[in-house]
Amino acid sequence: MFTGSIVALITPMQTNGEVDRDSLKKLVEYHINSGTTGIVSVGTTGESATLNHHEHADVVKMTLDFANGRIPIIAGTGANSTAEAISLTKSLDKSGIVGCLSVTPYYNKPTQEGLFQHFKAIAENTEIPQILYNVPGRTGCDLLPETVARLSEITNIIGIKDATGNLSRVSQMQALISSEFNYLSGDDATSLDFLQLGGHGVISVTANVAPKEMVKLCSLAKAQQFTQARTLNQRLMPLHHKLFIESNPIPVKWACKRLGLITDDVMRLPMTTLSNSAQYIVEEALKQAGLL
Repeated sequence: MFTGSIVALITPMQTNGEVDRDSLKKLVEYHINSGTTGIVSVGTTGESATLNHHEHADVVKMTLDFANGRIPIIAGTGANSTAEAISLTKSLDKSGIVGCLSVTPYYNKPTQEGLFQHFKAIAENTEIPQILYNVPGRTGCDLLPETVARLSEITNIIGIKDATGNLSRVSQMQALISSEFNYLSGDDATSLDFLQLGGHGVISVTANVAPKEMVKLCSLAKAQQFTQARTLNQRLMPLHHKLFIESNPIPVKWACKRLGLITDDVMRLPMTTLSNSAQYIVEEALKQAGLL
């Protein structure tokens, strides 16, 4: 369930800033038809930071409705307030999600003990499987392997999305964790190497626009066919990088619109749409990947 190519799905919006239900439904169908293993709804790429609590839960539930059991849905439920993260997680109890993706608290920079207590408190307030999410480049907070190992002993903390891009972390965590644990890459550019080191899958931004390719990449890696996997990954590498030429999800949202997957690339402030100078760069990356 927590393996292969899992898309960090964008949240499409209308020109008035409201969630675009029709485009969201289209995206869910697109990923089901493309063989995507799972969907993360309202993670960082889904603009969790600019959706209010009600909207956040509503988008997850819409995604569940559109999926109708045909693809597993993981909900982004992290917050920099433990109470808020618990509240959001509990609001999705019995909703049908298969797991929660919970990001490290951003801005307030807790200690490792604070991080342990934060995730422990969330896990103790739900039976939903919890996936830790470490992305220090966006949060200013790094969840160290020793803390991940402590957290892995909690029954419903079942894996981690590691977006550090530091491949040594995989081996460090594996050496410290004896129980069954899911290792998911959160960095497209290093995801193939992550898989070769024993990772189980990737929660991918690139999969928004190249879902079939990311599914194939993960399948080749699982089959230990790394020569073919590297050939495919080299074709995708411009996308892995250029989809971050401006803050995620600005470029990938523009790319989705360019491919006709969504109606508009509207962002909520303080995020703005992709600059004119960057549009050519992202378009070239789409061409190099064979998507245009």
